[in-house]
Amino acid sequence: MSDPVFDSARADLAALNQAGLRTLLEWLAAPPAPRIADELVALRGHLAALAELSAPAAQRASALDLLYMRSLATVDQVLPVLLDVSLPIPRKTRQLVRNAQDLLQTLATLLASSLGTGTAAERSPRHPPERILWRCLHALSRHLRISHLVTAPAGVGIWQQLHQTYADAQRRGVADRIPAGESCSLQHIYFSANLIACAQPASFTPREIDFTAAYLERFAEHAESLPQDEALGRSDQHSLFWIDPHGDEPAIAWVRKPPPPDTPVLVISCDKLAGLLQRQLAALDAGLAPQRIGLPALAKQAAGHGTLRRLAGHWGNPAKRRFQRRRQNYRATLCSGLDNLWQLLQDGHAAEAETSSWMITNESPDGYALMHVAGKTGQLAVGDVAAIRTESGSDWQICVLRWALSENPEHFELGLQILAPRAEPALLVLPADEGSRQLRVLILPKIPPLRPTRSLIVPADGLGTLAGHEHLHLLLETHNIEVREARVGELEEQTARIESYAIDSPGEA
Repeated sequence: MSDPVFDSARADLAALNQAGLRTLLEWLAAPPAPRIADELVALRGHLAALAELSAPAAQRASALDLLYMRSLATVDQVLPVLLDVSLPIPRKTRQLVRNAQDLLQTLATLLASSLGTGTAAERSPRHPPERILWRCLHALSRHLRISHLVTAPAGVGIWQQLHQTYADAQRRGVADRIPAGESCSLQHIYFSANLIACAQPASFTPREIDFTAAYLERFAEHAESLPQDEALGRSDQHSLFWIDPHGDEPAIAWVRKPPPPDTPVLVISCDKLAGLLQRQLAALDAGLAPQRIGLPALAKQAAGHGTLRRLAGHWGNPAKRRFQRRRQNYRATLCSGLDNLWQLLQDGHAAEAETSSWMITNESPDGYALMHVAGKTGQLAVGDVAAIRTESGSDWQICVLRWALSENPEHFELGLQILAPRAEPALLVLPADEGSRQLRVLILPKIPPLRPTRSLIVPADGLGTLAGHEHLHLLLETHNIEVREARVGELEEQTARIESYAIDSPGEA
C-alpha cells in the first residue's frame, strides 16, 4: 500500500519540475536581452536551474539543446569585441570575458553529466554521445580561445576537462566521427585547441589568433595522432607534441621537454601540417591569391604572411630557449609604438613621449620579462617595436614586444626581445602616385656577427611597405639634414605592426 503523504510530495515535486521547465522554455522563446552581458548572466542562471530539475532525460536533453545553441550564439557575439581591445584588457571587458567563460564551462560540465543520465532507450537519437561530446569540446575550445584573445592564462582545470572529454570520446570509439550537422570531427576540434596553444598564443595579436583559428578550421586534419612507441623511436622529433591526458596543460613540444619515462601520453605529429604551410607560403610568395589555396583573406597581407611563417616554425621546428633566464628585480622605463619611439629618439629625452614604469622580473642576453608598475601603457600590441631604458642605463635598447600576459587589469606582463642597443630615427621618402610620402622609420646598427648589415624598421601597411622598392632615400635630422641612399635587402621581421628589412648603402664596406 502506498504512502499518501509520500505520493503527494512526489506529485508536488513533479509539478514543480514541470513548471520550472515551462519557465525555461518560455524564456528561450523570448528574444535575447539587448545587452550581451545581461544575456550571459541569464543563460548561466538557466543552466544552473536546469541542472537542479528532475525532468525526464528526453525533456532535459531538448532544453539543454536549446540552451547550447543560444549560449554559443551569444558567445560568438563576444569574440569580435575582443579582436581590437587594448592591452591590458579594460575592467568592463574583463567582466564580460569572465561571464562568457563561466557560461561555457558550466555548459560543458552539464553536457558531460547528461551522458550519464537516462537509459539508452530514454535518450533521444537526436542526441547521440558523439554530438554531446562534440559540443563539450566545442564549448571548452571557445573558453580557451577567449583566454588567448585577452592574453590571459587558461582557467584552472579547463585543459584537464578538455583532455578528459576527448579521452571519453576515444573510449566510446567516436573521436573520429563527424556528428550530423557539423563540419568536422571531435579529433579536429581537440587537435585545433592544442595546436593553437602549441603556437604560443601570447605572442600573437587577437587578430592573428583569430586568423590561426580560421586556418585550423580548414587544415587541422593534417595533424595526426602518432603511437607513442613510434614517436620514441624517431630520430627527428621536432614536429611532435605530447599530451598528458590527466594533466591540466596543453600539448608540449617534444624537443623542449620530452614526456616523463613510462608515462602514457597522446602524441600529435605536425609533419604534414608544417609541410603544407611551407607549400602555401611558397605559393603566396609566387603571387598566388590566398583564395586559390583555401587560405583566409588575411593571408594576402603582411600580417598574414608573418603569422603563417611563425606557425610553420612553431609546429614544424619549435625553437629552444638559447639563453638561461636570470631572475631580477629592478626598474625600467618603457616606450612603445613606432611613432612614439621615433619622437623619443628624435627629441633625445622622454619628456615629449609617452612612457611607463616597469619592473624587470627576469632577463637573458636577448631579452627581458617585465611587470607593469605605473604609468599609462598606451596602445600596446604584440609584435610592435618598443624601447627600454634600465634604471642604471642611459641608452634606449630597441626591442620587439614578443608576448603579453594579463590575469587581471592590475597584473600585466610583457616579454621583450632585444633587437639593437640603440637606433637612429629617420624619414623614409617613398614615391607615390601624387608626389611622395614620408614614413617615420628607425635605422638599427650592425651587430656583427649576429647582424652583419643595418636594419630598417618601418610601419606595416598590410601589403609589405617596401614591396617593389630596391633603392631608398632616408632623411636624418641631426645637426644638419643628411640624405642617405640605401638598398633593400631581405625581409627580417614581419608582424601586424612593423616590418624589418636588411639594408646596405652603396659603397659600404
